[in-house]
Amino acid sequence: MDKKTEQYDVVIIGGGAAGLTAGIYCGRARLKTLIIEKALVGGLATYTNEIENFPGFPEGSTGLGLMELFHKQAKKFGVTFKLTDVKAVNFDNDVKVVETFRVNYEAKAVIIATGGKPRITKAKNEENYLFDKGISFCATCDAAANTDKMVIVIGSGDAAIEEGMFLTRFAKKVYVSVIHDEGIMDCNEIAKEQAMSNPKMEFLWNTVVDSFEGEGHLDTVVLRNLKTKEQQPVKVDTCFEFIGYEPNTDIFKGIVDLSEKGYVIVNELMETNVSGVFSAGDTNEKFLKQVATAVGDGAIAGVMAEKYLAENEVFYHQILNAEKPGVVFVYDATCELCRELLPIVEEMAARSNGAFRLTKVDVYKSKGIARRLGVAGTPVLVFVKDGKVDRVIDKNITRDTILNELS
Repeated sequence: MDKKTEQYDVVIIGGGAAGLTAGIYCGRARLKTLIIEKALVGGLATYTNEIENFPGFPEGSTGLGLMELFHKQAKKFGVTFKLTDVKAVNFDNDVKVVETFRVNYEAKAVIIATGGKPRITKAKNEENYLFDKGISFCATCDAAANTDKMVIVIGSGDAAIEEGMFLTRFAKKVYVSVIHDEGIMDCNEIAKEQAMSNPKMEFLWNTVVDSFEGEGHLDTVVLRNLKTKEQQPVKVDTCFEFIGYEPNTDIFKGIVDLSEKGYVIVNELMETNVSGVFSAGDTNEKFLKQVATAVGDGAIAGVMAEKYLAENEVFYHQILNAEKPGVVFVYDATCELCRELLPIVEEMAARSNGAFRLTKVDVYKSKGIARRLGVAGTPVLVFVKDGKVDRVIDKNITRDTILNELS
């Protein structure tokens, strides 16, 4: 079956908080933008009953309600949505290809926002209680909803113990299921000492989850002792699982740089190692995974995708335009020497009566074009001829240098 092909300025893979925010920024920049989401628009946040720490909502919001607002805002700016699964990607060329079962989507820029998923115990009946039915993966999100209730934490790493201690501010009791012998945990020693001295925390050593039970909503976690094989039912209102997190990045292996744990490696501009490909949100190697941080990542990725496309236009249609010779003055607006030389360059270009095309590139705003020209530092003069870089002057540029070279 021959696949259809559709063209977009930007394709965003993933429709969670990061992807939706990136879409809002791209759509508002009047870029033809597509968001591909395989499941539910809004991502993991839609499974959170109550979000009370997202700025601007003093009364809190449901995760689904908040993500519906994000979705509505993205559509307002003309973003297109496709509910389908991405099968493969090809980022080898300037035009990127995002492949689904029926359609190949071509894009000038791609934003990865595929998020991730918490690791689960895979115990019996677990799938019946995930997210809003008694199993949570975010104490920050759901602690307040468990005020004066009984909860259990699965895990003993830094995240599990620190989140467990946070839960003691709200819950009546916090059980902690630990796979190790008594006194042994995977967290740091300071957190361990604090947790073991916390009167609200009770540790259940040598245990793993055997099953989850409850009518419609979780009310019992059945633990199994690894040594005695004895089963221990624990009555709780909520189970918090902190046994790791897995990014949804399998289709990007060998295509963009990933960390040992499979997270996308980006710089502060959300740029991957592949030109024109950005990544945002829980897909990235980062410290804090929250809706607020995903929004920040998405905003940066959206702005940088728009800037990348604008720089593409300048680079290919102005700088490398073969109709006439070109001169690129690469400078930094914060550099005193650059500021002194800029008007001299402009004056010489005016005097040339169109003999060459002048392009001014301020690296303070973005280093994208400078990187494409293969130059670093400022000030730099780049001479372009027949659509190619002819020569570069990047050392000891003075007023006399400019007068001699551009006269």
